[in-house]
Amino acid sequence: MKHFKGAVDSKRSKLFTKLVREIHVAAKLGGGDPDGNPRLRLAISTARANSMPKDTVERAIKKATGGGDDTQYEEVIYEGYGAGKYAVVVETLTDNRNRTASVIRTVFNKNGANLGSSNSVLYMFERKGAIEVPKAAVNEEQLTDYVLECGADDLEDLGDTWLIKCSLEAFGPVRAFLEGKKLEIKAAALSRLPTTKIMLDNKAAAEKAIAFVEALDDEDDVQNVYTNFDIPDAVLAELE
Repeated sequence: MKHFKGAVDSKRSKLFTKLVREIHVAAKLGGGDPDGNPRLRLAISTARANSMPKDTVERAIKKATGGGDDTQYEEVIYEGYGAGKYAVVVETLTDNRNRTASVIRTVFNKNGANLGSSNSVLYMFERKGAIEVPKAAVNEEQLTDYVLECGADDLEDLGDTWLIKCSLEAFGPVRAFLEGKKLEIKAAALSRLPTTKIMLDNKAAAEKAIAFVEALDDEDDVQNVYTNFDIPDAVLAELE
């Protein structure tokens, strides 16, 4: 139990580091008032959904807007291909571009992946609002009516959850509409959704791809990792 708790605490710490960094950047760029700063409002909402203490959120905003902090984070995107020829997009926030580039390159190399040039794979992803709702919260017919009513673009079956896709502009209103219907929202974010998918139809390839994504996500400078690989149910059952 001690080792398990240590692993959980480590993951929570890394997640909080990423969330605090996003709050910091959002507040520094758009000001500390979430009502007038959509990016900050989303960052705070995500932090609260992940049980970040209120005072931690407030400290991050105060540090970014108080004038005494000169940390400058830069948004840098890395692109490439995994060993299974699937596309990978890595979003980072860094205060040291050289350090981050070295770290990302090392993770790619260790996992048999290849870094690409700018827009080598980014064009394969659409910038969309993505909202996940547990299937236990609502039936498909009712949710389909909601999707049509609130102006979302599409509804996708992810197994245990429904994925609602919408434009960036509609993200806030769609989320507010669903919350107004008292639906449980498992996750909500501005995401990069693949326009095509690569199937990894054997256990070894799937395990390697998952390990690669986890290795990238484990780095503090990495905010988000997007891929276009998919794993069939039969292979997922083997992994479980």
